[in-house]
Amino acid sequence: MFLTGTTTRRGVAKSAALAGAALLLAGGSTPAQARQRQRSRPDTALYLPRPTGPYRTGVTTLYLVDRSRPDPLTPSIPVRELMVTVFYPARAVHGRAVAPQMSAVAAAKFPETASVVHPGLPPTGVDWAATPTHSYTGAPARPGRRPVLLYSPGGGDPRTLGTGLAEELASHGYAVVTVDHPGDAGVVEFPGTTAHRPEPWRETVFRGDPRSDPPLFRTVIDARVADTRFVLDALETLAAGRNPDAAGRPLPEGLGRALDPRRVGVYGHSAGGTTAAEAMYEDRRVRAAVDMEGYLDHPAEGPGRPGELYPVARHGVDRPLLLLGTDGFPERRQLERSWSAVLAHPGGRTDRRQLDGAAHGVFTDYAAFVPRLQAAGLLTAEDRVRLVGAVDPAVSVPWVRHHVRSFFARHLPAR
Repeated sequence: MFLTGTTTRRGVAKSAALAGAALLLAGGSTPAQARQRQRSRPDTALYLPRPTGPYRTGVTTLYLVDRSRPDPLTPSIPVRELMVTVFYPARAVHGRAVAPQMSAVAAAKFPETASVVHPGLPPTGVDWAATPTHSYTGAPARPGRRPVLLYSPGGGDPRTLGTGLAEELASHGYAVVTVDHPGDAGVVEFPGTTAHRPEPWRETVFRGDPRSDPPLFRTVIDARVADTRFVLDALETLAAGRNPDAAGRPLPEGLGRALDPRRVGVYGHSAGGTTAAEAMYEDRRVRAAVDMEGYLDHPAEGPGRPGELYPVARHGVDRPLLLLGTDGFPERRQLERSWSAVLAHPGGRTDRRQLDGAAHGVFTDYAAFVPRLQAAGLLTAEDRVRLVGAVDPAVSVPWVRHHVRSFFARHLPAR
C-alpha cells in the first residue's frame, strides 16, 4: 500500500487512545512475547467473512496478454501480462470445489513479499494456503447480464487481499473482476512460463515506498490505469462470446453472457483507489468509482513543493466518485489536499465517508485477518493498530461492505 507519514495533534491523541485500547486487547504483549508464542503453536488458519447476498458465487481466473505494450516495470518483457479473477453469481455449485484464497505458490511467497509492504506481519506461523473462499471453481454462471466491477489492490498487494469484498458484491448480483498488476503486486502466478519469463510467477520490483520515488510512482499509476482499460477491452471480448484467455483455458458456462460491459464500475484501495478514480476520468466506459484512501496527486518533486494533481482532481469528473477514508491514516493531511480539490469542483458528483478507529489496511481482508493474528499472539497490539486500527472487524467489515455496495447499488444497480 506504501502510504506512511505524519498526522495532526488531534490524530496523535486519537492514535494514542487507540493504541492503549489495543494494548488492553493484547494483554500488553511485546514483540519478543509474540515471537515466543509463534514458535510454540501450530500454524494459524484464517477465514474470510461470509458474503451476505442471496446468490452463491462462482470463480475463475483469466490470463490476459496485452501485446501492444511492453511491461512498464520490466521493459525486457515485450508484452504486458495480467492475471485477473472473476467472481460472479453461480447457477449451480454441486460438485464444484471451493476455491482457496491463495494458491500454494502464492501463499508460500506471500509472507516475504507482504512484510515489505506491511512490517509487523508474522514471517511464519500462518497457513496462508489454508484460507478458503466462499466461491466455487468454474461453476456455471447464473443467467442475466450483470454490472461489472473492477478491483485494483493497494501497491505491493495481491488481488487476493480483496477477496472478501469481491465475494460480497458478487453475492448481491455483480460480476467482480480483481486485477493483479505484475511487477507491482508482491507475487503474481501465471499458468506457465514463457520465453521472456522463465518462472511461472513474477515478484514485485519494489524495494521501498514507490511514493518516495516520483518517476516510479508515475510509472506505477500509469501502468495500472492502462491495465484497467485493457481488462475492460478483454471483458468486452468475453461478453461478445469470445475467449480472451491467452492460454485458451476453458471458461465457466455462461460467463460471457453474464457480463454487461455497458455498466462498469471500478473500485480500489490505496494506489488502487488512485487507479479507480483516474481510470474513470480517462475512460468513459467507467460509470462510477470508489477510491479507498488513495492519493489523487503525484508525490512532491522536492521539499515544500506540492505534487501535481492528477487530472481527476484537477478537472473534476461528471460521474459518481466515492472517497472512503479512515481517521488513523498518518498521511491524512497530505491526502486532504487532493481530495479537497476533487470535492471542490462545481457540479461534481463526488462524496466522502470516514471510518473512525481504523487504519489504512481496513479496506482489505486484513480487516478480518489482523485481529485474528493478534489474538493468536502472532503480532502485537501496536502492529494491529498500525495496520487496521483498533476497530472491531464486526464493525469495520460491514461498514466497508455497506458503503461500497450501496454506492454501486445506487449508480449501477444489479437488476
